[in-house]
Amino acid sequence: MTTPRVDAGRVDLVRSGMAEGEVLLVSDLSNVRWLSGFTGSSALLVVTPSTSVLVTDGRYGAQARRQADAAGVELEVRVGATQAEMLEHVADAASAATSIVFEAEHATVAQHRRWAAALPRPLVAASGRVEAGRRRKDEREIDAIARAASIADAALAEVAPLLAEPGPHLTEARVRDLLEIRMRELGASGPSYETIVASGPVHAALPHHRPTSRPVERGDLVIIDVGALVDGYHSDMTRTYVAGRATDEQERVYAAVLEAQMAGLAAVGPGATARSIDSVCREVLDGHGLGEWFTHGTGHGVGLLIHEEPYLNRVSEAVLAEGDVVTVEPGAYSEGFGGVRVEDLVVVTSDGCRVLTASPKDSPCPPSPPTT
Repeated sequence: MTTPRVDAGRVDLVRSGMAEGEVLLVSDLSNVRWLSGFTGSSALLVVTPSTSVLVTDGRYGAQARRQADAAGVELEVRVGATQAEMLEHVADAASAATSIVFEAEHATVAQHRRWAAALPRPLVAASGRVEAGRRRKDEREIDAIARAASIADAALAEVAPLLAEPGPHLTEARVRDLLEIRMRELGASGPSYETIVASGPVHAALPHHRPTSRPVERGDLVIIDVGALVDGYHSDMTRTYVAGRATDEQERVYAAVLEAQMAGLAAVGPGATARSIDSVCREVLDGHGLGEWFTHGTGHGVGLLIHEEPYLNRVSEAVLAEGDVVTVEPGAYSEGFGGVRVEDLVVVTSDGCRVLTASPKDSPCPPSPPTT
């Protein structure tokens, strides 16, 4: 795994939101990574008006320095042998502050108690100080996400043809394993998440079903939700297939979901509200009598996390902006029938969006297996 360069403007952006006398204590590891390039499992980052201090434990001192250098970040690294020593370093780095702002959504009650006891300044809870900057992806981030999407596309293109004539050994878990192995072989550091393979009238009705030893059978609807991880950045895509020949009802539901998804994609652009995109997809499915079958939100942001802001759902207040990377993934599910979901990953551009996932979706028929 490489350490991508980190734009110095990220720290400046965070500093611009700090009041006079504040320092920011960053504890969420994704936020630490975005600001410093550090990928270890133990760190606190103190952002002051003029410096950034990364505090970690003895396992990661050398790694933190190497990664900061590789990322091009001006950063002081301090190492504590114990948790108490780490907090002493934090206290020293924040000694000139009048208050210490901490990430409320990423701190436990126990952490807050330890910090309050060890740090010399009042603690102030805040939310979204770093996440607000993370929403708009720069070109390096978009390139990593696009490469991840391309790897998932390539793996699916090789594995999906197996569904055309499923044999007794082609289980949900086997399909998952083949996809995840192939993504690693193609250059991913791993899957974005545990790949979803949901087949048949019961499992495919569960939007986040975990693959089992159930064999894929002819006539099954098969939902495959797959993404790759590249340089810490995720991709996300769903395609739905019918193993063998589709029934008229399977074709009807698939066509309705695809219509909803295409309408959602057409609605994506700078200034569009997340709620309106969700509404567009629901209106299409309502028109086909499938509104009650759509049981989740239309999409979510993707980046260093597989689910992050902005969320595209009924209650979201988010307004899309250029550089947002989001999914558009309406679905329809009913036990006894199964389910259909079609999902693409897009980056919001100045005049709409660019689709990063390229796997075919015009039909639920899997690609033909290669001839020998």
